[in-house]
Amino acid sequence: MKGKISMSDLREHERKTLQTLHNLGGKASIEQITTQSHLTEAGVMRAAYTLQERKLIQITETKQRIAKLNKEGKTYAKNGLPERRMTNALKNLSGEAELGKAAQKAGLDSQFAPIALGWIQRKKWATLNPKTKRLRISNSQSIGNDEKLLELLDKKGQATIEDLNPELQQAVQILKGRKLLEVEEKTLRVLELTEAGKAAAKTKPTATAEVTQLTPELIISGRWRKTKLQKYNIQAQVAKTWAGKKHPYLQFLDEVRQKLVALGFKEMHGTFVETSFFNFDALYTPQGHPAREPSDAYFIKSPKYGNVKAYDYALANVKKTHEDGWKTGSTGWKYKYSTKETERLILRSHTTCLSARTLLSKKLEIPGMYFSIGRCYRPEVLDKTHLTEFNQVEGIIVDEGLTLRDLLGVLEKFAIDIAGADKAKFVPDYFPFTEPSVELRAYKKGYGWIEFGGSGIFRPEVTLPLGIKVPVLAWGLGIDRLFMLKARIDDIRQVFSSDLDWLRKQEVT
Repeated sequence: MKGKISMSDLREHERKTLQTLHNLGGKASIEQITTQSHLTEAGVMRAAYTLQERKLIQITETKQRIAKLNKEGKTYAKNGLPERRMTNALKNLSGEAELGKAAQKAGLDSQFAPIALGWIQRKKWATLNPKTKRLRISNSQSIGNDEKLLELLDKKGQATIEDLNPELQQAVQILKGRKLLEVEEKTLRVLELTEAGKAAAKTKPTATAEVTQLTPELIISGRWRKTKLQKYNIQAQVAKTWAGKKHPYLQFLDEVRQKLVALGFKEMHGTFVETSFFNFDALYTPQGHPAREPSDAYFIKSPKYGNVKAYDYALANVKKTHEDGWKTGSTGWKYKYSTKETERLILRSHTTCLSARTLLSKKLEIPGMYFSIGRCYRPEVLDKTHLTEFNQVEGIIVDEGLTLRDLLGVLEKFAIDIAGADKAKFVPDYFPFTEPSVELRAYKKGYGWIEFGGSGIFRPEVTLPLGIKVPVLAWGLGIDRLFMLKARIDDIRQVFSSDLDWLRKQEVT
């Protein structure tokens, strides 16, 4: 920038910010300038960035930690800490009393009595006789730094931790550990005039009107000759804006749904609460299988049982198949089938139950292709690859002459075209309801291999009791993991994160 800059060269907010800073002695915080100038904080910051570019001011930033009392902390600041109240009660009880009586005298609920006792003993304000359960007050009950900090924060509302003495800083950690205060990080921005800024602040601006738009009225009236058009620095920094958009995972689910519909699949729907008949029995899972234990499925407490009378004809076939194989060519599971157990209600542990319902539906088309994208529930241990709630993409293809090769072709398309994998492979697996059974794994460069889920061809023990006499290809894949591969996420919990920084950086496709 050539030549000296005067007030006349600045816009209104810049002049006001510069003049206010000069009036405050040439150095002040954003808060001070905002209060003095009556400008908004955003307006002062925009002006400050422009003034810094023109070398009229310098901006320094310092990280600060601000301590504030929470609701419980304010209550203690007003009424006293539990240990102080109990100590005062002991004084009124001649210095010695049973613990329960002292707590009652102090007006403490039973849940706070152990807390008060613990802190009293830690601070050595009193001693407890373990045999008689009586408290005896000591000679010293001096005011501690935690109480001093409570009083300070109650009076001022907040305090900058870095400005406190070492003793009170230590008290911050104590009160924070007791969950009586909150600590938030804040950036303190201080503006300081440069020599050029001091010189500019001493000049007087010319009284020329400044407008942001040239209107027909200004042109017709001729006022444009005396009007100054506001200059804009198109290279100046501006605040980032974040447009509203659909969550990237929901967007991915919509894309998968659209691709499957485009391939000719029809969507299956169902409820989250399912009977054991469709979730297990119709899928040839024996009633003593470990997958039916409370450690592997969520059972509904009330009501415990549902109604499957509408499927009596299929239930009878399934019962016989479990017991002796019925007409399927199998020997069955060789146990006494319980019709009461089949009515037990659970949160569905997979969406394969929707496939069983579809095969029993009067609307089933042969040949036909069906899919579902639904939430499932299992009491898993939370880690980077498991959640208690997860989504699954389920699919079946019903037609004559289907083979395992057809299934592998569909799975490979899922991995490469939908999840964006570089390659896929298949590993032999076991499921009670499919034979043969395979597990799908996919690889992406820079990410590695990931397991997606299982698949196979429904066994005759599944299809024949439901009235289906043609092959049925079936798969159930963890669509959460499909998205992880596409978005290069290595922790499944990130998929459902409310991390705004991560969400804002996700591209809209």
